[in-house]
Amino acid sequence: MADRRLAVEAWESLFRAQHEIFGEVASDFTDTELTQPEYDVLLTVTRAPEMSARLRDVTANMLISQPSVSRLVDRMVARGLVTKCSDPTDGRGALVTATDRGARAFRSIATEHGRSIAERMSVLSEDELRQLRDLTQKLRRERPTG
Repeated sequence: MADRRLAVEAWESLFRAQHEIFGEVASDFTDTELTQPEYDVLLTVTRAPEMSARLRDVTANMLISQPSVSRLVDRMVARGLVTKCSDPTDGRGALVTATDRGARAFRSIATEHGRSIAERMSVLSEDELRQLRDLTQKLRRERPTG
């Protein structure tokens, strides 16, 4: 097991870095058609085949609860950004599909948002970026036992 003090220091540093960076890139959504949570929904949906994803897959990629995601998607349906229908392969599930309007809104923000993220992350070398990606994926996959 890792040194407890070092583990806490690493966690605090990771948490604070994420919080600061998240706050900085949140400004990418000022005066845009989408909020950051709506962008996150469309990120998952537009990357899926035929720009359609299961609601549970959208929820899995969000940092908010399932009921909050459902309400968000319902608001996006009302705004014409996505459609929502029953999943023909799972009667209990739902499919969320980007509309043309939603896909256009996503694309209009995605380029600048990606540029903003790349600029903020440019303090790291490509090797460091790969290492950071790999380490955070490892943290997400590994579940401590005991």
